[in-house]
Amino acid sequence: MLFSKVCGMSRWRRLAPVVGLFFLAPFVGEFVLGNISIAGLFYGIALAPMYGGGAVLIRELGRRYGSGWPTIALLACAYALIEEGPLDQLLWNESYPGVGGIHTATYVPALGTSVTLIQTVLALHAVWSICVPIALVETLVEPRRRETPWLSPTGLVVVGAIYLLGAAFVFWGNYHESHFLGPALPQVLIGAAIATLIMAAFAIRSRRLPAVGSDAPAPWLAGLAALGATSAYWAVAGLGGGRWQEWAGVAIWCLVVGAGIPVLSRWSRQRGWDAQHRFAVAAGATLTYVWMAFPTVPVDGASPSVDLISNLIFGAGAILLLLAAHRTLMRERLRPHDVRPATHDC
Repeated sequence: MLFSKVCGMSRWRRLAPVVGLFFLAPFVGEFVLGNISIAGLFYGIALAPMYGGGAVLIRELGRRYGSGWPTIALLACAYALIEEGPLDQLLWNESYPGVGGIHTATYVPALGTSVTLIQTVLALHAVWSICVPIALVETLVEPRRRETPWLSPTGLVVVGAIYLLGAAFVFWGNYHESHFLGPALPQVLIGAAIATLIMAAFAIRSRRLPAVGSDAPAPWLAGLAALGATSAYWAVAGLGGGRWQEWAGVAIWCLVVGAGIPVLSRWSRQRGWDAQHRFAVAAGATLTYVWMAFPTVPVDGASPSVDLISNLIFGAGAILLLLAAHRTLMRERLRPHDVRPATHDC
């Protein structure tokens, strides 16, 4: 009985990061971005089962069965294509709210959409809807829990069911509104890409890259690099709809991804790379969303004044969260590390 009582008392503390990640994913993915204003708060909360359920599920699968961040990143890419492909059909729906057009300069007939839109979807959801919230919540928990599962196998099944219900809700809502389904061949091709990403996410666990002998850069430098790289891409992507601007955005995306992943991989294997560096990278990406919100037009039709107020509130909330995470890391530097093994759910 005493054991059950102790377990009950500590249950909230164990599940707090799960709940935090569940709601932080849609907060970053939609509200900090400026895609939904404060007037659409209920709509954003309704997306939590898909966004939050997906983020928690990916984090748990990556920590329990995968290779950590490489698995999480690949599953995040799969999530991005699932959400905007089979679920809400955004990739192929010309009239989808917020989509500027599909038959643009980078349109590919076999895919039924443009290269630009696919790249945008991957950037929006893989980085900001999934990876950034995971990195921020892991920063806020005690060190011994940052790389361990937060849920029991039963809890993982429950979260998986919540995600599926949220995904079904999004599919039904979009189909009920537009009665649109994309062409068969593009659906099959995107499905094949999703399956490949998922298989790669778990196959990669057997491959470990060697450590690098040199020292990792300072955390502030890693954060500044993340802010600069992500800001450069979105700045070019928002220049306009001209042919050269669109292809410039494609090239910048390829440059950021093609150079950023190897650099980040190398840095993470250097001496001294730790939670401060991971937080700094996530913080840099978050700050990009904070400034991006102001030129972003919300899809819920909010007035300019409501949009401005929303951006200020949500941007301030994001910055306060970053400050709290930074304070957590600073406190850790002033006390001995907690090396006790993490406990699992009762």
